[in-house]
Amino acid sequence: MRRVSLGGQGLVATSLGLGCTALTGAYGAADPDEAMRVVRRALDGGVSLIDLTDGGGEAERLVGKAVAHRRDEALIAAGPGSGPSGCVFRPEDLDRACDASLSRLGVERVDLFVVDPGAGDAPIEETMGAAGRLQDAGKIAHIGVRGLDGKRLRRAHAARPVAAVAVEYSLWRRRAERELLPAARELGMGVIAGRPLGRGFLTGRITSPVQLAAGDVRRRDPRFSPESLETELLRLREAQRVAADMDIGMGRLAIAWLLAQGDDIVPVPSTRDLVHLEMNLTATGILLPEPVKARLAGTFPLHDD
Repeated sequence: MRRVSLGGQGLVATSLGLGCTALTGAYGAADPDEAMRVVRRALDGGVSLIDLTDGGGEAERLVGKAVAHRRDEALIAAGPGSGPSGCVFRPEDLDRACDASLSRLGVERVDLFVVDPGAGDAPIEETMGAAGRLQDAGKIAHIGVRGLDGKRLRRAHAARPVAAVAVEYSLWRRRAERELLPAARELGMGVIAGRPLGRGFLTGRITSPVQLAAGDVRRRDPRFSPESLETELLRLREAQRVAADMDIGMGRLAIAWLLAQGDDIVPVPSTRDLVHLEMNLTATGILLPEPVKARLAGTFPLHDD
């Protein structure tokens, strides 16, 4: 598995990471023991980046147990997310949020602390300054950001060096290509591609919202409404024909497409299933011919949704 440099400060990750959203039941019931086995198998398979930025506190506790004796193998990305009652964390809350993550993880330092400096009313520079103080104190090694456009990303980086930008990016959702990805490359940042399988849509397993359990977070995503799925499934079927022509699964094709977009992109597919993890790992060895990449890009064209 190739290595990816995130920023210019020495942070290096493998080309594929592991997202943790699914480990705590966001996409259906998850068994904690099986979830820990998934994390450990990911490390066995060469994965270094463990992305907890959408996983929540319970995922942090789980990952902390899973990597307890393998800390040097794991590059942990965490972040404050949202505060109590869904309120966005203020800059002055970052220290408390970081301490809570460190306690749940059972580690002395977070490798990549991902903040949203554009959330709330505080200036971007104030949030980046608070993150910088955590870095100076040794609580975090590197700073990542999310939730920004290209202009605000430049402001954040000017205030404090940013190693990586986290953004939803997949064959199904390519909006990052318009402005954010070019800005990140101009500034020398890595890109953590969240939801690279479109929350499961790109695997072909979700064809109707009826399949989603009552507590599944995708029930609140308008892309999984009956009307949206009816349209999007037509595109997916065309992509599935490409996968069939290559004799690979659709999920692996979607990850391979992302990996083919640049050496600075690290997809972080989330799964609670060991079989699906193994399939994701094999995607790193798939090389897509240029005509295939063009055909897929035409099937899911760039738009702003």
